[in-house]
Amino acid sequence: MKTTTARLALAAAAVLACGSAAAQEAAIRKALAERLPTMPRIDEVRPAPIAGLYEVRYGGTEILYADAKGEFIIQGSILDTKTLSNLTEARQDQLTAIDFAKLPFKDAITLRQGSGKRQVAVFVDPNCGYCKRFERDLAGVKDLTIHAFLMPILGPDSNAKSRDIWCAKDPAKTWRAWMLDNVVPPKAMGACDAGALARNVALGQRHRINGTPAVVFEDGTRKPGAIPIDQVEKLLAAAARKS
Repeated sequence: MKTTTARLALAAAAVLACGSAAAQEAAIRKALAERLPTMPRIDEVRPAPIAGLYEVRYGGTEILYADAKGEFIIQGSILDTKTLSNLTEARQDQLTAIDFAKLPFKDAITLRQGSGKRQVAVFVDPNCGYCKRFERDLAGVKDLTIHAFLMPILGPDSNAKSRDIWCAKDPAKTWRAWMLDNVVPPKAMGACDAGALARNVALGQRHRINGTPAVVFEDGTRKPGAIPIDQVEKLLAAAARKS
């Protein structure tokens, strides 16, 4: 009898907590909509790592924090002083994670180094200086397969150069020659299906990739920019442990 009573009490408490959470979410949404009319539509409201604070997510992956009534907001990162970790960054990494296995590799230029047992996908623009620097760094990483998704977003010449590289007889060789040695790719002649370029741009937009390079690891971890090569090695090792 006592067990049944305890279970009913727990169930009632859960219902009350759910109702309270829903009410607080509604209050936050209402307050922010009224006081910040230009704010984009809120995607989600959930408890933040700090008691009494709520994570407000909008625009897919953008985050700010609010009190339970939506009277105050905080823009910035939450840091865990015990672990020195950035909890906001970790949450955004979770939100922007990409299912590596579902990437359309047929639309990428694939380069294999050594055994190629480790893999990364990189969204790149041929006219991006940081992409060139990052490509030089990646060229020295052992046993790596690189899937380069050409994403021409820096202007008309980026699109033309991407097409020339994609339509070359040996796209991988042409890509590396341009990125490492500034060898201008030969002009693409005749018919060539370069639809992959538009699909890559659309893919980047769906995943909110706004700049190049953007790196995706096998475990879905995603990092923007030409990250240091020692960080690449650490992320490759972490991805291998998770697989």
